[in-house]
Amino acid sequence: MNIFLPLSSRFWNAFGPRCVAGLLFLLALRGGLSIGAADKLTLVSKWDRFEAAFRSSQAYENPVQAVQLRIIFTSPSGNSRMIDGFWDGDRTWRVRFSPDQVGKWFYSTSCSDVKNSGLQNQSGTFICTAAKGKTSFDKHGPVHVSKDGHYLAHEDGTPFFWLADTGWNAALLSAPDEWDFYLRERNRQKFTAVQWVTTQWRASPKGDREGQPAFTGQDRIAINPKFFQKLDEKADALNRAGLLSVPVLLWAIGGGSSPQINPGYSLQEDQAILLARYMVARWSANDVIWILPGDGDYRGAKAERWKRIGRAVFGDEPHAPVMLHPGGMHWVLDDFREEKWLDIQGYQSGHGDDDKALKWMFEGPPSTDWKKSPSRPLINLEPPYENHVAYQSKARISPHTVRRAIYWSLLSSPTAGVTYGGHGVWGWDDGTKPPTDHPNTGVPLPWREALRMPGAEQMAHLASFFTLIDFWRLRPSSDVLARQPGNEAPRRHIAAARSDAGDLVVIYIPEDRTVDIFQKSLPRDFSATWFNPRTGKSSSVVAVVNDKAIQFATPDEGDWLLLLRTPK
Repeated sequence: MNIFLPLSSRFWNAFGPRCVAGLLFLLALRGGLSIGAADKLTLVSKWDRFEAAFRSSQAYENPVQAVQLRIIFTSPSGNSRMIDGFWDGDRTWRVRFSPDQVGKWFYSTSCSDVKNSGLQNQSGTFICTAAKGKTSFDKHGPVHVSKDGHYLAHEDGTPFFWLADTGWNAALLSAPDEWDFYLRERNRQKFTAVQWVTTQWRASPKGDREGQPAFTGQDRIAINPKFFQKLDEKADALNRAGLLSVPVLLWAIGGGSSPQINPGYSLQEDQAILLARYMVARWSANDVIWILPGDGDYRGAKAERWKRIGRAVFGDEPHAPVMLHPGGMHWVLDDFREEKWLDIQGYQSGHGDDDKALKWMFEGPPSTDWKKSPSRPLINLEPPYENHVAYQSKARISPHTVRRAIYWSLLSSPTAGVTYGGHGVWGWDDGTKPPTDHPNTGVPLPWREALRMPGAEQMAHLASFFTLIDFWRLRPSSDVLARQPGNEAPRRHIAAARSDAGDLVVIYIPEDRTVDIFQKSLPRDFSATWFNPRTGKSSSVVAVVNDKAIQFATPDEGDWLLLLRTPK
């Protein structure tokens, strides 16, 4: 049998050889296996990664085009799941799988070339042990859509607050030590996820920092395993840092100087499907959420292509959540509402700063369509980038503009999370020129400096605020306001959200010095606190009671959050 079964590195580091030996002995005492059989088995903790390698008995000129390897995993309870294997160079093929049940697992392979003795009818077993590790994924399991469909949660039901960074070029262009520095900084700033691009695309047309592309060809692509092996290390490091990996599989914009670089735009459907399935096979055992296409137009008739691709890549098999990243102010939920493979409604409010762009965030489809069935989390995947040149005013986007868009996004739909973007970081720039193929966005700071721009640092305060309350219970509730200054000027729009039980209210005031709230909307026996989104500090509340409303005065100028809740 041509199989190599390495121990899970995370399990091995956590337990060590002596603990493994002790565990095997206990399993043997319980009658689950004999000592002799146990010595040959791989041990993997629950939600960790099992990996097996197979050596093809045949050589193929273009293996991913010639052969398909599939593996059936059977759980201790008898349920089965089929996943793809992937080619990893020369004659090596691999499978990666994350078990979710403790006990003995079985697997067997099937190959489209039934004469390939190295890939056809291979089988094996491994033991899944109790969950172990330091990250939230180790402790609570992978991230899925919650039962009510409005937010994200770990497998054990623990809510997951999405605070992502648009590190589009970061994984492609960073050296290993630079990537580690990036992860440490974003971890310190309490980010929980990173969105990144996986292949050559308009902002990195040559591929990675060595100029290696993910694939070559158009009509019949050839995969470059060495390119993806380096990205494996980046994806693993993300998860070790406690950050969710959010790869864009097929960048799809048709604009720019070289749209043929973007695989989601230039590849034929069958080749786009092949490329996406390859990456899903490589990283499906990581803690991941998929963005299938990036920055394209998927509306109307154009949606049909992406429906076919989505079904072919993800089908009816269980998979990590999937979303689309549409173009700026595109809304595609109605086009994809019945697509069962699509789990999250991602959208992009973009980098505009006129009244139309501002109002779209709090009066547009994100503020209304969350009520439609079936429910999906709604997440702004690309609000205005800090220090990016705005589309209309041509001014640099300020930290205040970033915060305003982000808090509007969080409170104008059921709160699930939001993404931040920093000009200089997303392009992994050196600060000497605009990002590749983005000449009108402005010269950014070098990426190391851009990592620490004020808006990025203030994301830590946002994360602290929302993770200390039951954010998943919030629903948009503009009717709590007795006065809406946004009716006079969109930039002054006050966003409000309230729990269905009425015991929790969160209000964001972008610039006014007072906010008026109907008394009937206030929580019973409530406590009130001002929270400064610029500093993270809390302040006491001063209020004036009127006949029907209470007016709360902000402690100082600037934007503020007001938290009203019934003490537990």
